[in-house]
Amino acid sequence: METKNIMIVGVGGQGSLLASKLLGQLLIGQGYDIKVSEVHGMSQRGGSVVTYVRYGDKVYSPVIDKGQADFIVSFELLEAARWTEYLKPGGKIITSTQQINPMPVIIGAAAYPENLVEKMQAAGVDVDAIDALTLAEQAGSAKTVNIVLMGRLSKYFDVTEEVWMQCIEKGVPAKFLEMNKKAFMLGANA
Repeated sequence: METKNIMIVGVGGQGSLLASKLLGQLLIGQGYDIKVSEVHGMSQRGGSVVTYVRYGDKVYSPVIDKGQADFIVSFELLEAARWTEYLKPGGKIITSTQQINPMPVIIGAAAYPENLVEKMQAAGVDVDAIDALTLAEQAGSAKTVNIVLMGRLSKYFDVTEEVWMQCIEKGVPAKFLEMNKKAFMLGANA
């Protein structure tokens, strides 16, 4: 199998590292060689955070170059737009429609770009955009946006819901398990 590439992008504190670990467990369980590379930006200050997940028969490098990502899973809309050049032809962006103002917007030096989904689609990008924050809140906590997006990503994998749930059970503390399972299903069925 040719190596597949998934980028998980977002803003510090959104749970991208848990999402990458969940995805890594899932793929190892399917028998793939996997490499995960976490690139921390200014994560503690709300800055950009990127995780690379590469899998296949044999993976030699954890890094994804421009034009190589099969999927970009974005926890925030501007982050989705920021990383589009990493998407390969025929790739897909799965993004939350949530908007988190970056520092230039907060201090009034810039405006948050409007109509980003439409702009990406007009540029030929295949975008699957969902309101992951609202779905996470329906599940019980805004902190489950990451699991909502993993649920959405699951629709593009040939892996059963049961296997995904087993990975969630292994990766999420018991007291948050039911909420995260609900978040996953809301994302998968959005």
